[in-house]
Amino acid sequence: MVLPNDKNTALAARYIRALVISTTLVSIGISSAAAKSSDSTLHFAKGAVTSVVTGKLAPHTDEQWYRFDAASQQYAVINIAPLAGTPETANVGVLHMPDGTQDGTKGGIIYQGCLPQTGKYRLRIARNLMATHGKTAGYKVEVMILPKVASQSLCKPA
Repeated sequence: MVLPNDKNTALAARYIRALVISTTLVSIGISSAAAKSSDSTLHFAKGAVTSVVTGKLAPHTDEQWYRFDAASQQYAVINIAPLAGTPETANVGVLHMPDGTQDGTKGGIIYQGCLPQTGKYRLRIARNLMATHGKTAGYKVEVMILPKVASQSLCKPA
């Protein structure tokens, strides 16, 4: 029988701590990947510069995510409007850039400008928790992304 000593106890504590940390990191990675895989894809018809999507957030659902690919220096406008026939409006929009930075605001035009990077963009549509009562919240989102050639004059440095 081996009796625990301070060296064995310290080693066991470090092992357990490392195991807990690695399990937590794996769990975070899995939940992050699952969240991104549940995003809805914004589809642009061939030759179209706009995509319009309508949706409803069920009671006690706070957000919906969309994703799309875009290139650096493409000019974009993202507008959120109320959806007729719903008691509340999901009017918060946040655009998450490929590098993790974000930009957005409440209602109306939530983003207007030249996209900073090439890659996958994520758009979060949410209800304003301070101004809603947990009923069904509707939204209509229009995303306009101009082709690079049409964006050149809008995105050239000042």
